[in-house]
Amino acid sequence: MAVEIKYVVVREGQEKMSFASKKDADAYDKMLDLAEVLGDWLTQSPVTFEEGQSDTLAMWLAENKDVLATVLRSGKLPEAAAAGEDEAPAEGNVTEHPGRKRTKAA
Repeated sequence: MAVEIKYVVVREGQEKMSFASKKDADAYDKMLDLAEVLGDWLTQSPVTFEEGQSDTLAMWLAENKDVLATVLRSGKLPEAAAAGEDEAPAEGNVTEHPGRKRTKAA
């Protein structure tokens, strides 16, 4: 029998994702915090979103915070992000991070 340690990110009593390392779980939790703040901020915008669109956009912005920061600083898309636009989106619109082992929570 093998013993396996999993770090589970839980939000509002619901399991969101589980990870093999605490570092990855903490990073995902921090990304969810950022997405929540961005979602609240987007609801204050003059743009009217359909139900769920602001949450989806907020999550996407949080997942791509490094690219967003570069665009805000320089006013230009980074070379790697501009080249990666043609790639197919990851399953479930969640960015895949190399080196992170993730499993969907039940």
